[in-house]
Amino acid sequence: MQDFMNYNEYTRQEWSQFHGDYFNEIDDHDLEKIKSVDDQVSLQDVKEIYAPLRHLLHLYLHHYQHLSRAKADFLGVKPHKIPFIIGISGSVAVGKSTTARLLKVMLQRAYPQYNIEQITTDGFLYPNAELEKRGILGDKGFPWSYDNERLLLFLEQVKANRGPVEYPSYSHEIYDIVPNQINVVNNPDILIIEGINVLQLPHNQNIYVSDYFDFSIYVDADPHLIEQWYIHRFEGFLQAEIEHPDPSNYYYQFTKKPRSEVMAYAHQVWHDVNYKNLVEYIAPTINRADLILHKTKGHFMDKVLLKKY
Repeated sequence: MQDFMNYNEYTRQEWSQFHGDYFNEIDDHDLEKIKSVDDQVSLQDVKEIYAPLRHLLHLYLHHYQHLSRAKADFLGVKPHKIPFIIGISGSVAVGKSTTARLLKVMLQRAYPQYNIEQITTDGFLYPNAELEKRGILGDKGFPWSYDNERLLLFLEQVKANRGPVEYPSYSHEIYDIVPNQINVVNNPDILIIEGINVLQLPHNQNIYVSDYFDFSIYVDADPHLIEQWYIHRFEGFLQAEIEHPDPSNYYYQFTKKPRSEVMAYAHQVWHDVNYKNLVEYIAPTINRADLILHKTKGHFMDKVLLKKY
């Protein structure tokens, strides 16, 4: 059982009072484009959960910029832009991507003068061929399945504001790194980085990915609920592939097998891989987060925990 003695806990109603000057610049059409498969997010969530969070991020960002200028003055050097990095962690299928995309849109509309970018750490997984070569294809998603040295170098280059920084592209459709496709983060003012591993101590490294973060969020929920969301998401991907078959899609292989066999496989993957990873490597990092968004049935956020110190 997690110990949250270093957090202040707020009910949804209490948290909703912290939003500052609220303006509703998000509509239902935006939310449809933002939310992930099987995730749920409403305009009420925007007003009661995300507007206060954006206001809090504004305070952190303002303090960060002031401190950066003061530090440059102390060192006697010319002030320069240092990107503000937000990390978002949590289990597979808990809704990290939706949170990241929604925050990106809200921050873009609050700060149109800023370059705000978002990435996922999926791109830093080793390609399937490399995982198979190392005999760890079945461990995909565990800490040692990531090219952590490359991820840390990427963050170092972004934080040092060294111009365009490349990183690999990952596709859930082919369930692998996309060959010969590179993404670029180019001189961001704010970078949102989400992934199951962002609060972990990287395998064989002494530096936390989160050492580069200026604010971190953990999206939390009961594992039994997350399993339901994972299975429902799997079914959604499967149904989409049945309706629009593509032999190159990872889920195409399952359209040729009995439904009962496929769903038994999905449950096995959850228990043997995702649940094990959650319990042993993801959930233990929750206390590294500055803020915890707790979900209950239907992805409803019922409380928020904010670190005291």
